[in-house]
Amino acid sequence: MARVLICEPHDDISALLELVVRRLGHEAVPHDGAPEDVDLAAVDAAVIEPGEDTGLRLARALRAADVPVLFTSIYPAETDVLALEPSVYLVKPFPLYALERALADALAAEELPVATAI
Repeated sequence: MARVLICEPHDDISALLELVVRRLGHEAVPHDGAPEDVDLAAVDAAVIEPGEDTGLRLARALRAADVPVLFTSIYPAETDVLALEPSVYLVKPFPLYALERALADALAAEELPVATAI
């Protein structure tokens, strides 16, 4: 079971994202504080609305720690946001299966062993 941080400013959308995460068998961790309050080592992935300053700051910190981020936004992707290399950028409204698939792929990529040269 992975711990998935949810950073979404709208309560109804946040609740829906949490439901999707729990339905996949993971723990949804709602974010309601400052980006500095997050224990980056305790998060396996994050679903973030990058259109707000808090979400964008949080995404930068998570990516610096190599935590995969998935963006869900009402705004189209901008170059500075895509530079963070999100696992996916979904524009709302989107089908929930797209988020489910992207989250599963992001978490699976984190579990892959790193190849070593012999």
